[in-house]
Amino acid sequence: MMFRSLTFCLALAAAAFALSAPTLAMPDIADGRCSVPAELVRLDADLPRVSDRIARGKPLTVVAIGSSSTAGAGASSPGQSYPSVMEAALALRLPQMRINVVNKGLNGDNGRGMVERFERDVVPFRPHLVIWQVGANTVLREEDPTAIADILREGIRRLKEAGADVLLMDLQYAPRMLREPDHRQMLDLLADIAGEERVGLFRRFDIMRHWIESKRMSNAEMISPDGLHLNDLSYGCVGRLVADAILGNARRATAGR
Repeated sequence: MMFRSLTFCLALAAAAFALSAPTLAMPDIADGRCSVPAELVRLDADLPRVSDRIARGKPLTVVAIGSSSTAGAGASSPGQSYPSVMEAALALRLPQMRINVVNKGLNGDNGRGMVERFERDVVPFRPHLVIWQVGANTVLREEDPTAIADILREGIRRLKEAGADVLLMDLQYAPRMLREPDHRQMLDLLADIAGEERVGLFRRFDIMRHWIESKRMSNAEMISPDGLHLNDLSYGCVGRLVADAILGNARRATAGR
């Protein structure tokens, strides 16, 4: 028993060292342009399964489910989607672990369609974390945002029952999204449900708005010509910042232990 306790403590120490190491540069991404205030990537809910896997150096499986901005529409290749960049960033920061990120983005999908896909596209992978990017197509199709509330709660319940931590990702800050009058209502709904259900929320909208307002990027540099989807630069930054959010959450949990 004493040996096992010592082994676990050593694993925690190794994880703490890895998590406290400075962020390493990812290829072809300018660090300064990705930067945001720390509070924008701080998650308000814990990811206990993820933190435990990192603390013990065990393999980590993540499923990213969503619509076209998860699939990587607007990127030059699948390897430039945010889940692919996130996987590379996590592997770089946690070289002692096996990281597997599964991209289950589907162009044009909505919240109901994603929940219906959970049994096929999420559960079989037995993920420790599910990142659920949702709400964009409801807004773009001018559907009532409140109609998705019960779908979100049902989906979060199913993911928790499958044993996964849950991280919601909100809307992209893009010209076509900003023209939709209900985008703010959807943002508020996602934030409220994340708080009620005690799951994480990655504030993509606020992060991308910060890049514009701080003049780190222009719309032309951040958004594809269709006025909606991200491009290699912004997907790369989002992928790295999601990795930072996950690792920051694990760092706080490790410090608590």
